[in-house]
Amino acid sequence: MPEPRSTPSSESPLHAFITQHQARIEAALEQYLPGPDVHPARLHQAMRYAVLGGGKRVRPLLVYAAGAAVGAPLVRLDRVAGALELIHAYSLVHDDLPAMDDDDLRRGRPTCHRAFDEATAILTGDALQTLAFQILAHAPELDVEPRVRLRMIDTLAQASGSRGMAGGQAIDLAAVGQTLDIAQLEDMHIHKTGALIRASVVLGALSSDNLDEKRLGQLDHYAKCIGLAFQIQDDILDVTGDTATLGKTAGADTARAKPTYPALLGLDSARERAAGLLASALESLSGFGPEADALRGLAEYIIQRRN
Repeated sequence: MPEPRSTPSSESPLHAFITQHQARIEAALEQYLPGPDVHPARLHQAMRYAVLGGGKRVRPLLVYAAGAAVGAPLVRLDRVAGALELIHAYSLVHDDLPAMDDDDLRRGRPTCHRAFDEATAILTGDALQTLAFQILAHAPELDVEPRVRLRMIDTLAQASGSRGMAGGQAIDLAAVGQTLDIAQLEDMHIHKTGALIRASVVLGALSSDNLDEKRLGQLDHYAKCIGLAFQIQDDILDVTGDTATLGKTAGADTARAKPTYPALLGLDSARERAAGLLASALESLSGFGPEADALRGLAEYIIQRRN
């Protein structure tokens, strides 16, 4: 079964925002992915399995929320949000491989390499990554100036590569069984988790025709804070959550002797650190009006979620 979605109260504006935009990104992803019968069928089936099998869609939601804060057209944001989610899905497929985290469960279902095979999973990640850049490079609906499109591609490439997500995973693998201080731990997660979250907000903002660099800087600071807060909450849930709720194996980080915020700071201090980051994220939006309410709500949701 797909992973259950953690959403706020059904009466809240944030719930309406999440529900509406999750539906948009699901439709967009269905459109971008090749059909299951398109040759080579097995690879395309694995790509669809990895992407369409549930998930909170936090990164696309941040794209839409950042775009709403600066008045970006929804049709542009669909393309950007799709590209971000494809990169995220590729990273999960590769992270789950035996050579990486060796996980058997993702979003309440067998991981891609268990449902298919390791070689297909590797190719699935490769294909999802390149599809993301194809969307940014060629989607006619992303009708921004060429220099802005190039900046988008550059931003996503940096966030995904050795100075971003892939580099963070390399640091993470090297840190297993090691003792890190707080600065080293945060450096790892600024790269591994935070880089793609920051890119989601920045690319959403870049989709607007009326964006100044000061506002972009404020949004980037917001994204840096919630990227770290997201990882702290992930670490907390690995300790306090259960496998059925998480949709992945609870306690996996502890079992692998991976450095985490609760292991380094303790649960209470980890929660305090997440709360401090939330406050800093919200402060960075002080110059925005109601148009940034979705960003405010998502920041709170990130540290209150249960999966």
